[in-house]
Amino acid sequence: MSQQNSTEIGKNAEKTACEYLSHQGYNILEQNWRFKHFEIDIVAEKENYIIIVEVKYRTYTTYGEPEVFVNKQKQKFLIEAANHYIIQKNINKEVRFDIIAISQKKDKLNIHHIEDAFYAK
Repeated sequence: MSQQNSTEIGKNAEKTACEYLSHQGYNILEQNWRFKHFEIDIVAEKENYIIIVEVKYRTYTTYGEPEVFVNKQKQKFLIEAANHYIIQKNINKEVRFDIIAISQKKDKLNIHHIEDAFYAK
């Protein structure tokens, strides 16, 4: 993922996350779903869950692993976006919030899937 701008890097990370989730048996319903100023990177489905996935990519982990950048404010925005998604699509399933943290170490991508990363309060 080198020599790319941040938009291309983000799109590639989300593509990688979708491929990973698909291989794990998830059905990808949406990518980059937007409502007003909110965005959900990936909406997936598996068993009786709708999974709201935030994708974080970092080339360097000097300042922390990618998942630490999903702060309380970002969680609040994701929860609000998920509420709008569920209402708009008239979904009656449990919702789970996951993080796909992708980091690059030399030429190897590390994918860390954190299920139930946080909860709606």
